[in-house]
Amino acid sequence: MSYICPVCNYPNLQERPRGETTGGSYEICPSCGFQFGVTDEDLGFTYEVWRQDWITKGMPWNGIGIESPDGWNPDEQLKGLAIVVKR
Repeated sequence: MSYICPVCNYPNLQERPRGETTGGSYEICPSCGFQFGVTDEDLGFTYEVWRQDWITKGMPWNGIGIESPDGWNPDEQLKGLAIVVKR
């Protein structure tokens, strides 16, 4: 089973980003680089602020030692979120 990143809509997270009773998974999204339980809880970033910063940086792939999937397109990926993307 895979999970969707609520920050960038990447569809292949290995763990649920946040559990109802367990908090952040500590998994790092290889697409946007958000680490659930650290980036939000420890560093204080909201999904929206992190997303906008990632967009401003040109939406780079953040998977360390992980190649981006064939055909990976962050613009298309973001279309699945009900947000307004500012560039």
